[in-house]
Amino acid sequence: MADRDDHIFYGKLLLKGILRCETGLHIGASKEIIEIGGVDNPVMRDPRTGYPYIPGSSIKGKLRSIAERLEAKTFNRSTGKGMRHECSDRNCKVCRLFGSTAKNKDEENMPSRLRVRDAFLTDESKEWLRKIDTPLSYSELKYENALDRLTCEANPRSVERIPAGAEFTYEVTYDLDNAEQCETDLELLLNCMSILEDDYLGGHGTRGYGKISFCDNRFILRSRAYYLGDEEEKLLEITEEKEEKVPLSINDLRKNLKNLYQSSIQHVFREGV
Repeated sequence: MADRDDHIFYGKLLLKGILRCETGLHIGASKEIIEIGGVDNPVMRDPRTGYPYIPGSSIKGKLRSIAERLEAKTFNRSTGKGMRHECSDRNCKVCRLFGSTAKNKDEENMPSRLRVRDAFLTDESKEWLRKIDTPLSYSELKYENALDRLTCEANPRSVERIPAGAEFTYEVTYDLDNAEQCETDLELLLNCMSILEDDYLGGHGTRGYGKISFCDNRFILRSRAYYLGDEEEKLLEITEEKEEKVPLSINDLRKNLKNLYQSSIQHVFREGV
């Protein structure tokens, strides 16, 4: 196999499941674009349906931030609002997984191997959110007070958020283009998702918002042959002694990643093109 095979298309690995809000979630929208009367901090909504949703960019950005800290990377690139890590080293676990843009003509762009889709409400969550007693549609309004530390004067504010218990379907797609790095990439992804469950997504996380969990997770393998119409997609199952199938957590996938890779994923690279 060549030292660099990341220009070859071997297929895609999909990670799908449910993203559950364990506490209220706030992914903010611009008031200049979406104005909801009386709400200081509105949430993102699908302009077609009015349903709240979670942008894929919010999930991917948080995962990248976690990966940079987990891998102890140096923050070397300004984002306008802060700093992040970006380089052109193809051995950098963070940049080869999440992508990087060349800083000058002597460097190479590294396209992201991840595609993180927008997460949309499940039908069940749409139904119960429609019935909850709230002045807003499919969301709740949380009132807070910001206190002046000198005068103790209260400055009331309202924050729109998605209620605890709401569930969204999520999907992450990974490009299968490098056999030597694939297992390590997936390990980093799952580790970051596990950390995110103990961190927060969206705004106001230090005040209790944004605790989430990934539930009913599953890997789906779509090889090159699948896209050429020669075979079906394959659900990667974890072999257990239990008779009944149980929903898989991120930790379940982490613990069984090596077996899944050796039993199913690596064969995609062996079959070649």
